[in-house]
Amino acid sequence: MNTLRVKIAVLLVVAIVTVVGLLTAVLFYLLGPPQRIHSLRPVAQQIETLLRVVDQGSRAIAIVPAPAAGRVEPRLTERLRDTLAARGLDLAVTVTRGSWRSPLVVSIPVGRQGFVLMPITDMPPLGAPWRGLIRWLILITLGATAIAVLVANRMVRPLALLESAVEQVGPDGALPILPERGPAEVRVTAKALNALSVRLKRAMESRMRLVAAAGHDLRTPITRMRLRAEFVDDEEERARWLTDLDELERIADSAILLVREESGKAPPELVQLDELVGSIGAELRDQKLDVTETAVAPVKVKASRLTLNRALRNLIINAATHGVRARVEVGGLNGAARIVIEDDGPGLPPHLLDQVFEPFFRADPARRQDIRGAGLGLTIAREIIQRAGGTIAISNRAGGGLRQVVELPQAADMPS
Repeated sequence: MNTLRVKIAVLLVVAIVTVVGLLTAVLFYLLGPPQRIHSLRPVAQQIETLLRVVDQGSRAIAIVPAPAAGRVEPRLTERLRDTLAARGLDLAVTVTRGSWRSPLVVSIPVGRQGFVLMPITDMPPLGAPWRGLIRWLILITLGATAIAVLVANRMVRPLALLESAVEQVGPDGALPILPERGPAEVRVTAKALNALSVRLKRAMESRMRLVAAAGHDLRTPITRMRLRAEFVDDEEERARWLTDLDELERIADSAILLVREESGKAPPELVQLDELVGSIGAELRDQKLDVTETAVAPVKVKASRLTLNRALRNLIINAATHGVRARVEVGGLNGAARIVIEDDGPGLPPHLLDQVFEPFFRADPARRQDIRGAGLGLTIAREIIQRAGGTIAISNRAGGGLRQVVELPQAADMPS
């Protein structure tokens, strides 16, 4: 309810109803409705005249044996009798109505001859008609609400367009192309968003081309430097040169791989996640890494098998190398596939947890060389998981080490 559309609609409704209600109340108090007691005086005069005519034996007035049929109006009957009594006429008249559309009828007893029936108009309500005023305000409120909703929707349509565009932003950060039609404000907003989308796409493509070109261009000088390092006589110095060149090559390869992941769009497929994690664990154990699947439940996701394998492999390797050993759990929770990877490493300072997914991030300022890697494993893993519609979070465990949690939309079995 706390939206601009609702606030505008409520403001319009309150303004309209308040103004109309105040004007109606002022008119009631200034003019005042006719009093029923005064409205019955002409009726009493007419009854008195009819009785005189009947007493003179006029045959122009029809006399019926019974009073008029219908529902008796008790309050109106009582007031009419009081009005007649004030004029000196003690008559047991009755006011009836046949149906809600029928006029009121006064049944006037004429001695033993019968009754004279006299239709009369509806009497105004007694005092200020508050019930009528309330009904009037309810009708105004309903009408004003309908108008206010239409006006508010039109006023906030550009904002709704912005909200819709933001909600449709894909994992790659691209904005959807919006149709440039409708009111002038909507067309201008859609045009501006489309221009922004084009500029963002060009900027991202330019960045990707720059990173890819840098990665490719680094390979040539790295190769030349490697050849020159082979001719270094000092074996210890040559080993240091080759180690640094290996790291540079890994950085270049990882940068190119990151570009491929951000620009590639592999078709999704149904992946048995528990089997995929089991195969990754078996492969890493063959490489002498301490990886254990502590709890595995059957669960399926829809993603690219090749890229998802790369992402989970990077995460498990990160836990098994930096965290000594990796323990992996796979299962489903609330319609999502959940992978939990825990390790027994030193963990990370709390202020660095938000930086772990940045490219080339290193928690150790000394950049340990005993652990291979360019610092892009987590960056690539997050990119792949987000493209699959999932999320990843990293936190410190209470007992020490890191806890990596990956959640992906759980997929149902495809029909055979």
